[in-house]
Amino acid sequence: MGIYEELIERGLIAQVTDENEIREMVNAGKATFYIGFDPTADSLHVGHFMALCLMKRLQMAGNKPVALVGGGTGMIGDPSGRSDLRKMMTVETIQHNCDCFRKQMERFIHFGDGKDDAIMVNNADWLLNLNYIEFLRDIGVHFSVNKMLAARCYENRMEQGLTFLEFNYMLMQGYDFYRLYQDYGCNMQFGGDDQWSNMLAGTELIRKKLGKDAHAMTITLLLNSEGKKMGKTASGAVWLDPEKTSPYDFYQYWRNIDDADVLKCLKMLTFLPLEEIKKMESWEGAELNRAKEILAHELTELVHGKEEADKAEAAAKAVFSGASSEHMPTYTVTADALTDGRIDLLSILVNAGLCSSRGDARRNVEQGGVTVADAKVTDSKASYSVEDIGADGMIGKRGKKNFVRVITE
Repeated sequence: MGIYEELIERGLIAQVTDENEIREMVNAGKATFYIGFDPTADSLHVGHFMALCLMKRLQMAGNKPVALVGGGTGMIGDPSGRSDLRKMMTVETIQHNCDCFRKQMERFIHFGDGKDDAIMVNNADWLLNLNYIEFLRDIGVHFSVNKMLAARCYENRMEQGLTFLEFNYMLMQGYDFYRLYQDYGCNMQFGGDDQWSNMLAGTELIRKKLGKDAHAMTITLLLNSEGKKMGKTASGAVWLDPEKTSPYDFYQYWRNIDDADVLKCLKMLTFLPLEEIKKMESWEGAELNRAKEILAHELTELVHGKEEADKAEAAAKAVFSGASSEHMPTYTVTADALTDGRIDLLSILVNAGLCSSRGDARRNVEQGGVTVADAKVTDSKASYSVEDIGADGMIGKRGKKNFVRVITE
């Protein structure tokens, strides 16, 4: 089985421009492909996870990855799938975010000067110094406004009011592919299925300007059994940065996914052999829980390393068995968080990441979903002193699967 056939078997491929050409290129290790990452935060998240896994798979098969960071496009922001305008960022913030991305990508792909080694390219190098009139004459002439307005990537923003700023995004992404083709021999682009219109803009621009064929392939979006994007929790996105989402919380996210999503995630995100995953198709009950543990450990190891994955697994098992664990996630109550020597329960739940807001925390408490020190708490005005928390800390719990050990300085 070639890498292309494996991608199909794992359910990763959504749309392609020319299946025969793409199959031949990636199976023979002849693809120089790029995936774009707009630096909208200082960490990648689960939404980027599948793209990183795809880059790793293709590099292992001898293909060359180009990680394109959007130092230029990040100045505007991708309108795809958005109902609001993205927040504007400074040049310094964008550069900092790009630097953070590379560190995280290095866990998945190997950068270097070799034939198959990945390179990182920043589209700020060509976008920030463009002459507007020259760009319109040279590039804009090849884009049909009627065709652009019909594109899926603008659909949500058209309802709210698409700005001319965002309307330019497709031209810039198409121009990115054109420059990468010329400067780096990049002959293929990969991206999420919601990027299809923007990707076709690049292949068509290359054909019109250079008379050459370039290719595009979209990755299946990572959706749960209800059709919603995966990677969100009560406290927000699941990040790859351990300072934003701890290895324990990352592990717990995958350990707690719905039964219906386990096999799909094993196929799409792990590097376990397909034969091994197929054996799990008949697993039920305790065996299915074991499959979730395998998924959680594999993905946590990919992002944070084996040592952190082992710690997270041990902590999760200790929590569920009622034992204490040094690896359980902790929240430290600092002196400035105390009012008259006490801290209220809602602040603990929000600051510890167990709830997304005080309103969310209040609802969980009043509905009986919060336990502190093995006792259910239904008073949303409850508060605790340093003495209540104790020298060894106290365990706070939301629902059945979200724990934190509260400690003091």
